Amino acid sequence: MAETQERIIVEKRGGGAALLIALLLVVIVAVAAYFLVAQENSKDAAVEGAAQSVGQTADKIGGAVDDATGK
Repeated sequence: MAETQERIIVEKRGGGAALLIALLLVVIVAVAAYFLVAQENSKDAAVEGAAQSVGQTADKIGGAVDDATGK
């Protein structure tokens, strides 16, 4: 009798750890970008508030000068 040889093919696959790590990195970068943008917006709002306060004070001083000079 003739013997037939069987070929066994073993396909090796990763467990998906690389994909999980890549996804985790994307999430971390997205969260970091969100906080950087939020921090920048807070700084802009603080500068805007200070500028409005200075403008209001200048208007009050201008009004007081007008009252004092009778204009």
